[in-house]
Amino acid sequence: MRLRTPREVPERPLPGSELLTAETVRLTIGGRALLDGASVRVAAGEVVALLGPNGAGKSTLLSVLAGDVRPDGGEVRLRGRPLAGYGAAELALHRALLPQSAALSFPFPADEVVRMGRAPWTGTAAAAEDEAVVAEAMAATESAAFAGRPFTALSGGERARVALARVLAQRAPLLLLDEPTAALDLRHQELVLRVARERAAAGDGVVVVLHDLSLAAAYADRVVLLNAGSTVADGPVTEVLRAPLLSEVYGHPVEVLAHPRTGVPLVLPER
Repeated sequence: MRLRTPREVPERPLPGSELLTAETVRLTIGGRALLDGASVRVAAGEVVALLGPNGAGKSTLLSVLAGDVRPDGGEVRLRGRPLAGYGAAELALHRALLPQSAALSFPFPADEVVRMGRAPWTGTAAAAEDEAVVAEAMAATESAAFAGRPFTALSGGERARVALARVLAQRAPLLLLDEPTAALDLRHQELVLRVARERAAAGDGVVVVLHDLSLAAAYADRVVLLNAGSTVADGPVTEVLRAPLLSEVYGHPVEVLAHPRTGVPLVLPER
């Protein structure tokens, strides 16, 4: 049997197949348990939202799922293999990470930043698609209009869209997005999550950290609710986004109402 090398193009996952599974992940830093039994699973073709109050462990868990941080305990598997068994080059072909903040010290043009997302495919047959993929990613994020502008001269929202375009250009079957709507206006918040849904419809798995519970309800297939580093609920939107549970986890009373037209849950703080 011929072994796959990082320079070969991985096969696309089958719809519904397991992409990523993390079981009872634990991580302690500086004597503080940042993750204490967090679990999540992601299948090809679904959007999974990680929810929870500040300090719940959402971004830390995403870093573990990305392979950037190795947990102290538990197991993370990517496409059936232990995540720790992937080298950096191979890992970049399978997952793309959008961190909370996109910072660059040099004034690269925006389109060059997006083109950086194609680096994992250098030396593969897919490299021939680089220009078309970059153009498609910038069109999807409405960032083509400032393709030639220095990244350092862009507004926070413009940088966020360019950073997302870079992730899309990577064309990995698993997208890990950490608060991708934080710096965006209403229109572009909706745009980003529509793009996430489109990627899932095309067969990718998407994990997205969100603070807006109503956005999660509108766009996610499943939600994973974290608190104090542990998974306290995992399931369909309507099963997890319940007023008693959310009120307890967030420490503030909320109401959960059905949207009058779509029936999708709307989560509102009691005032």
